[in-house]
Amino acid sequence: MALVAVSLVAIIAMAALSIDIGTLYQAKAEAQRSADAAALTAARVISISGITGDPVNGASDTSWASICGGTASPASLAAINVVQQNLIAGAVAPTANINVYYGAGSAGASSLDCTGAGTNFGVNPVIKVTVQSANLPIFFARIFSLFGNNYSGNSVSATASAELYNPSGSGLLPSGMIPVQPRCVKPLIVANYDPGNSGNLLVNSNGTIFNPGIKQLGGGVIGETFTVRSDCVPGQPNCHNGNMRDNPPTGTPNPGGYVDYIPASVSGNPGAVPACSTAGAFQQAMGGCDQTTVYSCGVSLFTPADLTINPGGTTGDTATAAQCLTHSAPTYSGADTLAGGTTPTFPFQIQAGGGNPLLNVGVTAGDTITSSSSIMTLPIGYFGSTQLSGTQPLVTIGGYLQVFVQSIDPNGDLVVTVLNVAGCGNTVPQGATYITGTSPVPVRLITTQ
Repeated sequence: MALVAVSLVAIIAMAALSIDIGTLYQAKAEAQRSADAAALTAARVISISGITGDPVNGASDTSWASICGGTASPASLAAINVVQQNLIAGAVAPTANINVYYGAGSAGASSLDCTGAGTNFGVNPVIKVTVQSANLPIFFARIFSLFGNNYSGNSVSATASAELYNPSGSGLLPSGMIPVQPRCVKPLIVANYDPGNSGNLLVNSNGTIFNPGIKQLGGGVIGETFTVRSDCVPGQPNCHNGNMRDNPPTGTPNPGGYVDYIPASVSGNPGAVPACSTAGAFQQAMGGCDQTTVYSCGVSLFTPADLTINPGGTTGDTATAAQCLTHSAPTYSGADTLAGGTTPTFPFQIQAGGGNPLLNVGVTAGDTITSSSSIMTLPIGYFGSTQLSGTQPLVTIGGYLQVFVQSIDPNGDLVVTVLNVAGCGNTVPQGATYITGTSPVPVRLITTQ
């Protein structure tokens, strides 16, 4: 009995070392995961808002303040909410122990308010989230200290930084341009044409946004709603041999106009294809995720169009796949919407529709969400004035358009609202390293500790 009593001291000490220290390490990992998720969430909220499409005006008007202007801003609140949805050592981290900082580029993030972050914040926003959880529980170790409760007084902390990168105009910055190469791009090469603004361009030849800014705050392409229409003549079996509305594709000016698109040539086998969008590679790429086809900005060699098909019309591949992807009624249960409908209010907020799969895990129709299958990335083609010829002409990609699909109109065309524009110009630096992601404004973690 004496030996057992003496050995219990060593046994309990080893249990304290393994279990209690292991508990602290587990809490540290939980805090880090919370910080990582929170930083990415805040970056995603900023991306959807269109801030990176307004790099000049945001520091002086209310557009940045409406998104990340302090602890009560949507981006900060979204980050805090994500942290508190992830328990640390079985407890919710207090709001006072969660901080969200903003900054730009390599300088990092150090301010709780983004409105003074400077012009570079509109191109390369950086968000840092710090999380601390104090007074963590212990089990065996309290025996040695004769604690009167289950808490050690120890704490864990974690920090994560995420960034967004919009290449538009980045060639004017000291760091130079780094082109982007988004994945899961939909195979609709749209004309470099903005129907709602004077001059009618989306991006300039040097990669800058032609009309930066937010429509709801006084003008700009972000927040503009128009129709994306097939340039293939309805009722024809393909898009070549004179079966194009306009050659090269263009559009019509003024609000309510349209932008033409031609089908891109899909390479490989798209993934994540829903069962309602499987008729051919083009329809699969529209309804699923095309990780194989490369839409390299500023390079025409790898971006052919495919004029052997006609994706347009009410029964065409575009309308069929888009209706499937977005869960559009009446065929499906109901698509997600933007608050404000076809005249969305800023900051943009996505509301879950009746067909959103998140309804299966506790989200209610009408709830605000940060991700939606109604968001598409479309490559912008530099068609110039030369007519397209042949069945697979090469097209130079000059940028990307990120849009929210509002509806599919009676002609089978897409009514969209612009969330982001990213331009890279018609050439990119030789040997450039591309930043990849599922958005034309990539979001990525850059530091964790």
